[in-house]
Amino acid sequence: MSTNYSRARARAIARGGLMALVAVATATAGYAQGGGEEEVVVTGSRIARGSDFENPSPVTTVSREDIENSGYSNLQQLMEKLPANGAGAFSTRGNNQDSTANGAASISLRGLGADATLVLVNGRRVGISSFAENITTNFVDINSIPVAAIERIEVLKDGASAIYGSDAVAGVINIILRKDYQGLEVSGGYGSVTSGPYDESTASAIWGIGDDDSNLTLIFDYFKNTTLYNKDRGSLGTADQTARGGQDFRSSRGYPGRFVVDGVTTIDPACPPASTAGQTCLYDYGPWNLLIPKAERTGLMLLGHQALGGGVEFFTEIGVQHNNSFAQGAPTPLDESANLSVPVTHPNNPFPGATTILLGRYRTVDAGPRQWDIETDNLRAVAGLRGKFGAGWDWEVSAQRARSKSEQSGDKSMGWVRTDFLQQEINAGRYNPFGGVQNPASVIDAITTNLVRRGKSELTMYDGQLTGELFDMPAGKVRMAAGIEYRDESISDVPDDQFQRGLIFGTEAVSAAGSRDSWAAYVELAVPLYTGLELSLAGRFDDYSDFGDTTNPKIAVRWAPIDSLAFRASWGTGFRAPSLAQIGLGPSQESQFFVDTYGCAAGVPGACIPLDYNIIFSGNPDLDAEESESYNIGVAWKPTPSAELSLDYWDIKQKHKIEEAPFGFIYQTYCGTQSSTVCVRSAPLPGQTLGTLQSINSGFQNIGEQTASGLDFSGSFRFDLAGGTLSTGLIYTHLLKFEKVELNLAGTAFVTRPLEGEYEYPEDRATLSGDWSNERWGVYAALNYIGPFQDAPDADFDGVLDYDTVKTRDVGSFTTLNLQARYTAFDHLKLVLGVDNALDEKPPFAIGDGDADLYGYVQNVHNPRGRFWNFKAVYTF
Repeated sequence: MSTNYSRARARAIARGGLMALVAVATATAGYAQGGGEEEVVVTGSRIARGSDFENPSPVTTVSREDIENSGYSNLQQLMEKLPANGAGAFSTRGNNQDSTANGAASISLRGLGADATLVLVNGRRVGISSFAENITTNFVDINSIPVAAIERIEVLKDGASAIYGSDAVAGVINIILRKDYQGLEVSGGYGSVTSGPYDESTASAIWGIGDDDSNLTLIFDYFKNTTLYNKDRGSLGTADQTARGGQDFRSSRGYPGRFVVDGVTTIDPACPPASTAGQTCLYDYGPWNLLIPKAERTGLMLLGHQALGGGVEFFTEIGVQHNNSFAQGAPTPLDESANLSVPVTHPNNPFPGATTILLGRYRTVDAGPRQWDIETDNLRAVAGLRGKFGAGWDWEVSAQRARSKSEQSGDKSMGWVRTDFLQQEINAGRYNPFGGVQNPASVIDAITTNLVRRGKSELTMYDGQLTGELFDMPAGKVRMAAGIEYRDESISDVPDDQFQRGLIFGTEAVSAAGSRDSWAAYVELAVPLYTGLELSLAGRFDDYSDFGDTTNPKIAVRWAPIDSLAFRASWGTGFRAPSLAQIGLGPSQESQFFVDTYGCAAGVPGACIPLDYNIIFSGNPDLDAEESESYNIGVAWKPTPSAELSLDYWDIKQKHKIEEAPFGFIYQTYCGTQSSTVCVRSAPLPGQTLGTLQSINSGFQNIGEQTASGLDFSGSFRFDLAGGTLSTGLIYTHLLKFEKVELNLAGTAFVTRPLEGEYEYPEDRATLSGDWSNERWGVYAALNYIGPFQDAPDADFDGVLDYDTVKTRDVGSFTTLNLQARYTAFDHLKLVLGVDNALDEKPPFAIGDGDADLYGYVQNVHNPRGRFWNFKAVYTF
């Protein structure tokens, strides 16, 4: 670990080196330029190569044509079909008021988590979302990148920290933007589900002007969708899935509720029999929750370059986007820790003779659902210079500024109840908490409030790079890429003061603040050892102002004994810096269903059924970086220019992974006593030793480890058929192993738990596609397959995961069919008609995990939207 002095000195040297690189490159740019066959930089290496086939690491490219054929109108929909995507990804699907990154979406290569996949735009880092998901997962919101602006997407399925730095543990998603466009193209589209009130509208335009020395391209993109509720999908609209063989996850915060009358937990006499569970009145919050929240996104992007003379070119990328989204959850849930009471003189008191009445578990349904309006503004600006000098040398320097600002707000009409206002109205006898009645609008107005949460993330980055040919060897030229980077990052997440004062109950409150700067230097070499045999060496040094420094190498070999056949292998180390949210998180909350087994044994009312409890945790400024090691072995065969096959074995191991202290360990260790400060309980009722569990305190440590390995197969063929061209493709990923190392319940040793085939970890994912087209017509079809996996990771819902010892039922496989037809009416107009999930397949039933999946399906794996048809028209001037 470097000292503060050495880090400051190293950063100063890096800044000076960048300035020197600019000066040298600019001064020499007028020298002779290298010629030869045009090459492109393919993600996975900073050294230009002719194609993916020539890359020593496996890369999957999604072309502009592929994107258009898919019919998807945002990047989330496209990326979730990628077989390499896995557990840890999330989307707008299932967002409700408890989600901490509403309206956003991510990708998780190999199932290692959204923070283990690096997302680049034109090879450069972009700013992270201003709100973290799952409280502390910082990520790039892929929905902030307009589909209309994308030329292609390169997916590197290999560790790449030696090339790109932090987060490139499982791989890299590099989004290449359209450029050098000339003319004008406009498009508009509309789509809708065949059953249910949900639709999407899109519009885009691209305009460009330029010549051999300059170009200016302007891209506009618009997307809007309406709301789809869980209840619009029939059985998915309830938290009670017992009719389908699942669990009853209805909430213990009822309407009517329960009370503590003279020290005895007592159910409201008006509780319907179907909702009665002992002395608890259950409430079904399922109908309130959203399957897909309404959203609206408007983006504008400008890309340009201008030759300045002497071989120097100025370039810029400027993008702005404004997003509106919506979130909703069930009405405010209250429990004993809200410390609310009801005067025995209350005019609606149903307990005659009582001397004290405390409000136990209750829900203010008459105030309506809790709702958020979320507005996000994203800004990204890049400016730089590039050129050539000497015999085959290229240089580039740039500066980038990125910012994401979000505001999450709710007004008095959106269900936000303040407990002190509620207590005042109860005391005055104006609010009736008994019987599940609808209180007057004037009283609801008196107990509700306005709320606002503000978040901001900022990124400032400077980078410079040289690429070229060092010297000749018998087998060819040794090529090199070298560069330096400097980054300054910060985030802030500021909840409403009413959250901070504890006046808003039952909603996850998040607060975080953090900043850091870092610098890095890297070098990559491509060494031709023999004809057809190339050795690639890469190394990168990163220095962070918080946790210190790290050095990561990568070695790759590509051997092509003949032009059409290539063997490849790579090995490297990687790292992920602690997220700024994990370091700077203030006390925050999340909720989880489990059975309070200690409370159940002690006779605590309601403790013997799965209930939702609060977990409170904070950041840890002393966290170290996560470390990883990965290798890939593969073969690629290209028998003809129009056919290619590849097979790769991959293996990734993460160590010192940052995780919350294991929930099961905390519960088993600390929750069996009333005096615990980790597990907070209310005062015991007379004659009992334990009170009702209110919350559990937790935190973050570098204690996790996980290993994943598998096989990737891909094949593509193109040939003439029936007066047109048929293109077919298969992408298949098989998960061989996914092991997670965790502390045992005693906290004395680590145990290894296999996850492959377990909950959210299907062993098989595949996409099979075919496209036939001629000058006028085109037809596209794709089968997307997700294999089965075991259900219910906590079989008895006691808070302790037991998937490694208990065999549960299987969640079935899920196969959907996409179809599309295209017709070019005349030279300038193209009409497209498509349908997603043409057979209207329903997601396979799942009991769930008692956390996010409570409605009979697994929301981060299966899409329950149903059959969705879409139409699009594209006109080129």
